[in-house]
Amino acid sequence: MNSIHKAGGIILKDRRLLVTRSFGKDIFIAPGGKLEANESPEQALKREMLEELAITIVPDTLEHIGTFHAEAAGRAGVQLRMDVYVINDYEGELSPSSEVEELMWINTRTTGVAIGSIFEHNVMPLLKQNNLID
Repeated sequence: MNSIHKAGGIILKDRRLLVTRSFGKDIFIAPGGKLEANESPEQALKREMLEELAITIVPDTLEHIGTFHAEAAGRAGVQLRMDVYVINDYEGELSPSSEVEELMWINTRTTGVAIGSIFEHNVMPLLKQNNLID
């Protein structure tokens, strides 16, 4: 089975979670992306945050909350492995890049929004359980 390894970032504000939607896509996902050759999940996340949202993660503020697995959205037979981190501090203003069409702040009561499966089924319930989002 083919697999993809990604790093996803959790940015919280007012008990809500930031998700992004790429141009031409229907599903909102965590900011982050695929690891490049010889890149750690932390390095990938730092690179992707700068590329996608124009922010720089403050050193030593990432908190790994888990590694999750699911079938990649829209890619039958492809397994997604995602290392997920809370980004506790960053520098810069959130500014979507040319590949990000929309930013949205959500919580467990948000309806009518398609969310990537790992965040919908694993991450958001964990954040709710730990009283970090509503």
